[in-house]
Amino acid sequence: MAISPISGGGGSVGTSQRIDSLGLDMQSLLQIILTQLTYQDPLKPVDNFEFVSQLAQFTSLEQSRQLTDKMDQLLGVQSATQTLGLLGRSVDVQQGEALVSGVVKNVSFKNGAPELTITTAGGEFLANASLSQIVQVR
Repeated sequence: MAISPISGGGGSVGTSQRIDSLGLDMQSLLQIILTQLTYQDPLKPVDNFEFVSQLAQFTSLEQSRQLTDKMDQLLGVQSATQTLGLLGRSVDVQQGEALVSGVVKNVSFKNGAPELTITTAGGEFLANASLSQIVQVR
């Protein structure tokens, strides 16, 4: 009777996803539980409450990981949207000790991080400026 929750629970959890903190995917974790049930002492079986509790913990862990991934994606999209809003705007950028003013002419994304190309008042190009370098937007 205790085996049916394993086979039913695996399909609804997303078995191909990795649980990075454990280094296992959900299918591997469910296989460990199945192996535990197979080789348990028949005179001392696993308590049903404990078994369901373990499954709930695995499911909760997977949902937390998926939520974290979605939040990271959302933050990336939000950062990209905010960066695109800087196109054509005048900005002050911190370059070492100097403060450089110019207009954002180009936005590119390298490894998911936005990089700006800024044209200064003198006609020079400041390439690969990051959002963290912007001090003021006008």
